[in-house]
Formats: sequence, C-alpha cells, structure tokens
Amino acid sequence: MPERDIFANFERMRREMDELFGGVFDRSLAPHRRAGFTPRVDVSYVSDPPRAIVTAELAGIDVGRIDLEIRGRELIISGSRGALDDAEGRVYQQIEIEHGPFRRAISLGADVAADRARATYDDGVLRVELPLVQTEAKTRSVPIDVPRR
Repeated sequence: MPERDIFANFERMRREMDELFGGVFDRSLAPHRRAGFTPRVDVSYVSDPPRAIVTAELAGIDVGRIDLEIRGRELIISGSRGALDDAEGRVYQQIEIEHGPFRRAISLGADVAADRARATYDDGVLRVELPLVQTEAKTRSVPIDVPRR
C-alpha cells in the first residue's frame, strides 16, 4: 500500500482558507508565519493520449532545487526558493514574494504509469505529464451464500 502524506489535505484546506479570508488567520492568530510557501498548482486530464497534466508556478527557482516523486496516485513536488534579493540594510515596506522550502502532494484521480512520466520546466512553470494506466473493466458475478439453520 503506497505511503500517503497525511498532511496534504490539511495544507490544501489551509491554502483555501487563506484565499477565502485573505490570510487573516496568519496575521492575527499566529505570532510568526510558518517557514516556506505553497506554490499554486493546476491539475487537468486529456484523453488523446490519456494523461494527467500537472502545472506548477515555481518562478525564481533553479530547476536543480526542484524534486519530483510519484507515489501511487500522488505526485509530490518539493524544493526550495531562496530570497530573491538579499541586500544588506534594506528596509522593506512590503514583502509578498514567498521563499523558503515547499512541498506539495497532489492527489491524482487515476492510476498513472510513473515510469513514463515526463517533466519540463520553462520560464518558471513546471509541467508534469503523467500517462494514465488503462485498466480493463472486469465484471464478475459474486455468489451469495446462505447459512443453513
């Protein structure tokens, strides 16, 4: 049985709550923001040939700092983005470009052929194509046993 990231759904729920409430919870309830960030991801499916396509926004990250792993029906994207500008003595008015480590576990809606997955990285956008496994629909009658009394 493939190992699952038990925190993946919590992270997705936190992101959705941040989007809904504009990050109010991070500012008012927690004295320190957690380290790292969560890149945005799109997941789509196409039929010719059948495959899942995962696209992730990873601007400013060197491709050598990105790791991809497939575990069953999950694609795990992880890595790290350093601070984009580390000037000494700078006083910031606003900081919105997140940096630090990241990890996303994306649940896929079908089995994939992990050995045929392909990834490209262009202009800060990671695109992973995962061919879907064609499973045969098998029909089988199941006999019903009735215990004797």
